Amino acid sequence: MNIMDFNVKKLAADAGTFLSRAVQFTEEKLGQAEKTELDAHLENLLSKAECTKIWTEKIMKQTEVLLQPNPNARIEEFVYEKLDRKAPSRINNPELLGQYMIDAGTEFGPGTAYGNALIKCGETQKRIGTADRELIQTSALNFLTPLRNFIEGDYKTIAKERKLLQNKRLDLDAAKTRLKKAKAAETKSSQLNSARLEGDSIMVNFSYMLNFLHVKWLKIWAEEVTKSEQELRITQSEFDRQAEITRLLLEGISSTHAHHLRCLNDFVEAQMTYYAQCYQYMLDLQKQLGSFPSNYLSNNNQTSGTPVPSALSNAIGPSAMASTGSLVIPSPANLNDLKESSGSRKARVLYDYDAANSTELSLLADEVITVFSVVGMDSDWLMGERGNQKGKVPITYLELLN
Repeated sequence: MNIMDFNVKKLAADAGTFLSRAVQFTEEKLGQAEKTELDAHLENLLSKAECTKIWTEKIMKQTEVLLQPNPNARIEEFVYEKLDRKAPSRINNPELLGQYMIDAGTEFGPGTAYGNALIKCGETQKRIGTADRELIQTSALNFLTPLRNFIEGDYKTIAKERKLLQNKRLDLDAAKTRLKKAKAAETKSSQLNSARLEGDSIMVNFSYMLNFLHVKWLKIWAEEVTKSEQELRITQSEFDRQAEITRLLLEGISSTHAHHLRCLNDFVEAQMTYYAQCYQYMLDLQKQLGSFPSNYLSNNNQTSGTPVPSALSNAIGPSAMASTGSLVIPSPANLNDLKESSGSRKARVLYDYDAANSTELSLLADEVITVFSVVGMDSDWLMGERGNQKGKVPITYLELLN
């Protein structure tokens, strides 16, 4: 029973405090009550903390988008994190592309130039995928985790103490208001006419009763003033103590900025390592592919010009390419003779060539085909024949045989 009485009394006291704060807050908003202002230094610290929280959240969320563009994957990782479980390993986009390239190259044949190039590109893409995975892990550990710890830890503590400071401030202002009202009532009661009335006994008794009530009234308000003054001292002390606690926490924001700066340097270093690795991988891949022929012209334009092997473009040089705008490969004399005649010749294929459309013939390096000229055909092309297959072939990919 005593415990129940205690709980009821505590509940009633808490309800009274909440009501007092609500009344004070409403009167402040309506301009009917005074408000204790925080000192300028504390206000600046509060503003700095709020600004830090807002921008930290934005940077953290956008970094997560940068590292993991897939929103579904981010949600899955968030759920696993909240469940305190490790997210299952997932193949990333470069690794998936690399695997597709390797599978395609294997099916086309590692002995062909295109198949070999696909396999090499796929292996490089897988290396890039591994580097991407390392970047995500390093960034999450050294950059995202400290930012998240601030939002979910330090700032929550600051917000809690800030709310408590706001409540202590409302209690202080409510105590000031009650003391002001008590003093005003005491002054008003002391000004009441307490002169004794003379006359019959009834009037004398009535005057005595009025004086008695007047004294009691003065005593009650004197006690109320004393009680309000004591309450004001208590609330002022609690407010000052809470303001000091909040100030000490807020001054730690500068240390937070210094810590986040170190984390930012770690993030930049992780990115620098990642991009350096990717550059080196692509540089090595470019060197490996240097022995394969490549076309400077797109497949859509191959019918109006001659495909240029990479070996020839390297021999001509970039300056010559830039100065001429469009490269024209001079045809050997025997090829010109063939185009002027109506006969056919055997030719060896110098490089692999993939047909751009059904009118062209795909070629494999070192194979021998029959070529002949057709009236009206572009000067950079010949008609090629391999068994029952026939189609246009670029002359720069051929070497006529005697």
